[in-house]
Amino acid sequence: MQIIDVEFTPNPQALKFVVNERLLSYESRSYKTEAEAEKDPFAKAIFGIEGVVSVFYMDKFVTVEKGGEFQWGPIQKKLIETVKNFEKANIPEEKTPEGLNLDESDLMKQINQVLDQKIRPALANDGGGLEVMGLEGLTLRVRYQGACGSCPSAQRGTLAAIEGLLRRDVHPGIQVLPS
Repeated sequence: MQIIDVEFTPNPQALKFVVNERLLSYESRSYKTEAEAEKDPFAKAIFGIEGVVSVFYMDKFVTVEKGGEFQWGPIQKKLIETVKNFEKANIPEEKTPEGLNLDESDLMKQINQVLDQKIRPALANDGGGLEVMGLEGLTLRVRYQGACGSCPSAQRGTLAAIEGLLRRDVHPGIQVLPS
C-alpha cells in the first residue's frame, strides 16, 4: 500500500493522505486518542508517530491531525513508511451494511439521504466525515470526524450550512447541534 497524494484540508493541523488501495468499503473510522485505537492496528500504528493527535480513515484516504507544536515533515516521512510497511490484511474487518434500519424514522431516512448525497462527499473531499449521534424531535446531533473534527470553520460555518440544507430539503424546523 502506498500514499499517492497529499491534500491540504481547511484545518491547518490536518492533512489528507490518499492511498492506492481501498482501506474500507462501507465504514469510516475516527480516533481522537491512541487508547480509542487500541483494537485497530492500522490507526494504532499511525498514533505511534510522534505528533499525531487524531486519525480518521475511510475509502481510499487517511486524515491525520498533528499537534500544533509539531512540523509536518517528520510526520509525513514516518507516515509514508508506516503505510508502505503495513499489511492491509491487518485492518480489522468492517461490518457490511445489512440494509435500511427498519426502526429508523422517515425523518431520519430523509436526513441521512441528504447527508449521504450532499454533505458527506464534500466533507470527505476535505479529509473528514460526519456521524449522526441522534435525533430528538427536530434536533439533530452530529459529530465531525477527521480533519473536520477540530476545524474552526466546521464548528461554525459548515454546521450552519448543513442546518440550512436540511431545513430546505427535509424540514424547516430542523436544528443541527454538535455533539
